[in-house]
Amino acid sequence: MTPRHPLTPGRTGAASAALALVLAAAATGSPVAAAGGEGGDVPPGTVTYRPVAQFTTVGKPRDLLLHPDSKKLYVGSDDLPETADVNEGGLHVLNPADGKVRSTVGQAPGPTGTLGRRAVRQLLAPLPGDGAVFSYPLRGIGTAKDGDAAAAGAWVPGAAVTHATAGLTPSTALVAQGSVLSEIDIATAAVKRSVTLAGGDGFAVDAARGTVWCTDIGNRRMYRVDAAAFQVAATVELPAGEGFGGFTEVDPETGAVWVGLDSSVVVHDAAGKRLGTLRGTGTDMPRAVGFDATTHEAFVVWQDAGDTSQPGSDNDGALTVHRTSGLQEVVRPVVLPGIHVQLGSAAVAVEPGGASVFVSDPVAAKVIRLERATSPKVTRNPADQTVTAGSRVSLTAEAEGTPRPGVAWQVSTDEGRTWQTVAGATAPTYAFTAALSDSGRRYRAQFGNEAGVSRTAAATLTVTNADPTTGGSGDGGSTTAGCTGGTGSAGSAGSAAGGSGGSPGGTGAPDGGPGGTGAPDGGPGGTAGSAGSSGTSGTPGSVGGGSAAGATAGATGGGALASTGVAVASLAGSAVVLTAAGWVLMRRARPRGAA
Repeated sequence: MTPRHPLTPGRTGAASAALALVLAAAATGSPVAAAGGEGGDVPPGTVTYRPVAQFTTVGKPRDLLLHPDSKKLYVGSDDLPETADVNEGGLHVLNPADGKVRSTVGQAPGPTGTLGRRAVRQLLAPLPGDGAVFSYPLRGIGTAKDGDAAAAGAWVPGAAVTHATAGLTPSTALVAQGSVLSEIDIATAAVKRSVTLAGGDGFAVDAARGTVWCTDIGNRRMYRVDAAAFQVAATVELPAGEGFGGFTEVDPETGAVWVGLDSSVVVHDAAGKRLGTLRGTGTDMPRAVGFDATTHEAFVVWQDAGDTSQPGSDNDGALTVHRTSGLQEVVRPVVLPGIHVQLGSAAVAVEPGGASVFVSDPVAAKVIRLERATSPKVTRNPADQTVTAGSRVSLTAEAEGTPRPGVAWQVSTDEGRTWQTVAGATAPTYAFTAALSDSGRRYRAQFGNEAGVSRTAAATLTVTNADPTTGGSGDGGSTTAGCTGGTGSAGSAGSAAGGSGGSPGGTGAPDGGPGGTGAPDGGPGGTAGSAGSSGTSGTPGSVGGGSAAGATAGATGGGALASTGVAVASLAGSAVVLTAAGWVLMRRARPRGAA
């Protein structure tokens, strides 16, 4: 039988709010609080559950079964008294993804075999391939699958059936009629064998170990029935309490029996040794539990007492998730608003692997679908980078989580004390052109989803000036023109053996215009210098020297003035003076030895 009582995931409101804040900040570039560098609001990989859908077309849900083969969600329901014109009782078959009703089987045989509208109170076991075995008032045992016009069924002889579950074999079921426990044939409802107990309420079957566990809440004890002999083999005492029974279920994997008592869950191992006790919040009472063999977890549904005059009652239930070995809580409790016991018990079904959990709400007449969410875990941090101004910077970060986390890049200009979200930077890779003003800034990525927020380690960006380039050369001596807008100076005098001295170097224009030309009279020692090429910026450079052998044009590129052999400080004021002086020299210089 599919476990009927799953656990409710932790509160998701804070995580959802954090995710919304991250996404909003990424869209607007608004500032965010410095939360202390990398890390997040919850540990990476934190699991929670969040409601994602509500199915409201199944009447008053009483039990749930997620079919292991067809994957369809079966819902056993009662009629809603407020809808007098429609009878919603019966067996509903839903698509678990969206809650769409595939079919409804509302007709089942009565005690004489006459078909009639029947409510379905318990789902006992899945049929091979598709379909379910179920019980219906007062003594009916039925079978049906998706698309059937009516259910097959038979009535158990004797008193009304108070509880039923799957049998020890696929063709049998177990039913309780007060304190009498019977094994019956599903097809005919004929009793195969019976045992009378001192008292009886719920029971559960451990077919793998040949055991049936029966709870006697009134006498605060539990009976272990040997399946082969169909006799009581042992009695286990339960804790004293108020006498409210919630459920009796066996973990198929371990054989441990879980019993909901008052406001706690008492767990015993397969031999009857007590393993521990789980307690709810306030007046919450455990009403269902489901097991997942893949994750080795138990899902417990708690319902409020529904009486707000009692201390601790708030009308809200909860879902909790626990390890089946050790009983540790592995998910923060998930609040189930408005679920209380006044209008019946909840039920639960767990998808293998625990990705989805279904909880029935008898108060609001709906089935809630919850999905597992895992907070982001950073798998790649951005790396520190050193680049030159004007270069492209590419920062990459990665994280895993369920659902897939969104990302927002953040920047800090004060060594990580505060952070500003970068508007529009919502991809795993953030690329931009570096400026000198970006040097020293820190960058990080913040990943968020419904389960929480995680941040990468910060990467530091260092931006340097572009390297200056040197000018080209003529055939004779060289006088370098300003590369990036400084002023070339006059070349020094050439020696007698080398001919005339070089003439003034060209002027690099402050706005990146063309540099001047070397003098044409290379003299006896050299040939004329070639024309200077264009400068590209107006920043001042260093001053270089001309040679006696001729003149060279200024080169394109970095921020250097024409060379004179004397270093000059790169100050804006000096650049202006040098530029003016170079212009005057070029205007006044007369070429010597011109042809």
